[in-house]
Amino acid sequence: MQKLTAFRTSQYKPLMATFILLTLVGVLCLLYAGGFTTSIKAGMAFTDWPLSNGSLNPEGWTENPDQLAEHSHRLLGMGVGLLSLTLFAWMWVREERQWMRWAAGVLVLLIIFQGLLGGARVRFDQLVTHAEHNRLAQTLAVVHACGAQMVLCLLVVLATAGSRSWIERDAGLSEPVPPTVRRWGLLTCGLVFLQLIAGALMRHNDAGLAIPTFPLTPEGGLMPRVWSLPVALHFSHRVGAVLVSIALVAFAFKIGAHAPTRRALGWAAAGLIALLSFQILLGGAVIWTTKHAHTTTFHVLVGALLLMAVWRATFVTFRLPMERKGNR
Repeated sequence: MQKLTAFRTSQYKPLMATFILLTLVGVLCLLYAGGFTTSIKAGMAFTDWPLSNGSLNPEGWTENPDQLAEHSHRLLGMGVGLLSLTLFAWMWVREERQWMRWAAGVLVLLIIFQGLLGGARVRFDQLVTHAEHNRLAQTLAVVHACGAQMVLCLLVVLATAGSRSWIERDAGLSEPVPPTVRRWGLLTCGLVFLQLIAGALMRHNDAGLAIPTFPLTPEGGLMPRVWSLPVALHFSHRVGAVLVSIALVAFAFKIGAHAPTRRALGWAAAGLIALLSFQILLGGAVIWTTKHAHTTTFHVLVGALLLMAVWRATFVTFRLPMERKGNR
């Protein structure tokens, strides 16, 4: 153990930092593949798991659109799993900060859990009645969606804390950030996460076109006149978008109002506003294109990017207090 400890350091490691970013890109690709599979309703293209038609390379899978989407998702999942295991082993040997090593271990467990959730949805498909299947499938899908966001946020923590800026330049901060900035950041993160859950509920209940016009309802107002569960889910997602927009703009304003955070996170705040604007446009495009598969999937992906960006900015605001506790 003493020999292993001698190899550990909290110094900036460019190769490890690059590998973390590679893993993050892999997870984003996996998220897009999973979102696209859901968009074209190809999640049950294979009825077995973990193999596909009993093989790692099922015959003809590249020629069938549904099988291509689902098997690509499975292969990417295996690839991300291997990347996370490699990262955990690398950090355990080379990273001095204990919390970073534990975070890498939690990442591996989360990714394994995500794989088991995906597999459970397939394996349970033929074991339950139709009504039970709908409830189970929707529950597993929403939990799976939440797990994907948690994986991304954990990777953002590892990437940020492993960066040269964090280790050598205090993430660009010259003094502690006011508590109000951090509170707004945490509030915004929470609202974005809830909005992604609302989107997953809407998506997996086929409520994406329950209100078929945007930004107004077919009657020309803001409130629908006829209500149902799909309409309520869809409308809650629109209300959530308004709340997220208000919180995100307020968070960006708080960042800009404090000189140290403005210098360190000014560009990040501008990026948040740009991502929010693009996401709102994509939300409208999903309806205007009658849920075009790639448009819908990009809406899911940009939502994840928005959560990542807000979470990273919030995490950075805790940089100096963490350092004073002696654990960078």
